Amino acid sequence: MVQATVFLLVLSLALGAHSLSPKKCNLIGHWVNDLGSNMTISAVNGDGVFSGSYLTAVTVTTNEIKVSPLQGSLQRKNRKGQPTFGFTVNWSYSDSITVFTGQCFVDKDGKETLKTMWLLRSRMDNLENDWKATRVGTNIFTRVQSQKE
Repeated sequence: MVQATVFLLVLSLALGAHSLSPKKCNLIGHWVNDLGSNMTISAVNGDGVFSGSYLTAVTVTTNEIKVSPLQGSLQRKNRKGQPTFGFTVNWSYSDSITVFTGQCFVDKDGKETLKTMWLLRSRMDNLENDWKATRVGTNIFTRVQSQKE
């Protein structure tokens, strides 16, 4: 009887252990940041290269905001499930470009969060105005759950 109890205990621990492994972050999907901007990452290939689209909620230009393409790379060597990444947004409505770098975190409840820092470079007409061409900031993105989930 004791052997059976020990066996069942070991078996239940072995079968339940898979639920203890940390959830891995998946960049694919829809994300919204703390300013209300929307990002969609469509696919990540085997080399960690990804693409998608970005619709900003904020701008300093008077141009009409349009969806802009993004291209990025995910650090594939990180096998711990909370990878670093970087991507570039080539703004469709202005002469600016923004690069983001960040890391995907998964909290104890399985919630995914992208913590990023960015540099936005605006085109300047001359070298004398170069000092005001680059802006820097941070954003936190959270996953937008689809209606199917």
